[in-house]
Amino acid sequence: MAYYTGCVAAVPTANKQKYIEHVNVAWPLMRNYGATRMVENWGVDVQKGKVTDLYGAVNAKDDETVVFSWIEWPDKPTADTAWEKMQNDPAMKEMPQMPFDGSRMIFGGFEPIFVEGTDRSLGYIQGFALAVPEKNKAAYVKLAKEAWEGAFKPNGCLGIVEAWGVDVPHGKQTDFYRATKAEEGEVPLFSWTAWADRATCDAAAKAMEASMEGQEFPEMPFDGMRMMWGGFEPIFDSAKSR
Repeated sequence: MAYYTGCVAAVPTANKQKYIEHVNVAWPLMRNYGATRMVENWGVDVQKGKVTDLYGAVNAKDDETVVFSWIEWPDKPTADTAWEKMQNDPAMKEMPQMPFDGSRMIFGGFEPIFVEGTDRSLGYIQGFALAVPEKNKAAYVKLAKEAWEGAFKPNGCLGIVEAWGVDVPHGKQTDFYRATKAEEGEVPLFSWTAWADRATCDAAAKAMEASMEGQEFPEMPFDGMRMMWGGFEPIFDSAKSR
């Protein structure tokens, strides 16, 4: 089963090109460790929230941009072995200094629980982070399936990935638990929808909103007020750089 290392970081907006150069250097190392893909996405439509948002998740400053990214592995054992080896690999120590504050990056290991369509030709993504009660896992998968078939796919979405946190560490400054204000018994989720471009995504959002007008909103198996999301443009995709 595929496995993802999901990350959200705050990068100084002025360092965008330096960040792109950094991930281009990092990818060959990740590939040598067994990673099958790495995708980096630059925030272009990340909204401020009343309860949670992706800015607060990484304590982003006014001159920083939120980056939403993931590394894909063939399975969890491969990822676990890779991260262990990296700690003592001289090549990692020779990497250029990160052009952002890594201490505020949030990350974790996630297993896909619902995947449809494709994100291999993505031109724009919407990235999400939320917390779901563990007991509601099946209900969440059911909701994701209904949303894909009834809303996302009919409105031009190319693909969807919903990934369940299975190895999400607690951090000293930031982490997925604090970001989503996760309560006891809740699990962080990291997910995204893929689109051909931002215009298609924006039009779909308006169409979905219009279709719900006058209808009672369905009961959700999680606290939607704590879900956070944003729109991102891919700045690096190893699937396109081979």
